Amino acid sequence: MLKFRNNILKLYIIVFFMFAFAPVNYAADTRIGIVNTAKILKEAPQAEAARKKLESEFAPRDAKIVDLQKSIKVLEDKLSKDAAIMSEAARKKQEREIVSRKRDVKRSREEFTEDFNFRRNEEIGKLQKLVSETILSLAKEKKYDIILNESVIYASTQVDITINVLDRLRVIFKQEELKQ
Repeated sequence: MLKFRNNILKLYIIVFFMFAFAPVNYAADTRIGIVNTAKILKEAPQAEAARKKLESEFAPRDAKIVDLQKSIKVLEDKLSKDAAIMSEAARKKQEREIVSRKRDVKRSREEFTEDFNFRRNEEIGKLQKLVSETILSLAKEKKYDIILNESVIYASTQVDITINVLDRLRVIFKQEELKQ
C-alpha cells in the first residue's frame, strides 16, 4: 500500500510539472512585436504628405484672414493718429467699422479652425487606417502572434517592428506616387 501511495504521489508530481511548465513551453514559441504608432504617425511619408496637402489647401484662407487682421491694424493706427482731428461722427463710424471687421475676422478664424480640424481629422483617420492595415499585413506575413502598441513600458529592438512598419509605409507611398 505504501508503494502504491508513492507511485500515486510521483504521478501527481509529474502531472503537476507537466501542467505548470506547459505555458512556458508554449510562450517560448509565441512571437511578439511592439509598434510605436505615435512615431509612425509622425515619421511616415504619408503623414508628411497629409500635412503638406492641408497646408496648401488652407494657406489661401489663412492668408486672407491675416490680410484682414492687417487691414484692421491699419484702421486702428489711422484712428489713433487722426482721432484728435476727426469729427465725432467720423470717429464713431471708424470705431464701428473696426469692431465689425474684428467680428468678421473672429468668425472667419473660427470657421477656418473648425474646417481645418475637420479635414485634419479626416487625414489622420485615413493614415491610422493605413497604418493599422500595414501592421496587420506585416504581422500576418511575419507570423507574429501578438502586436502591442506604445503602452508597453520596455521593448527590446528584437521585438520592436516600428521600423519595419515605417519601411513598408515608405514602399506603399512610393508606389502610390508612381501611380500618379
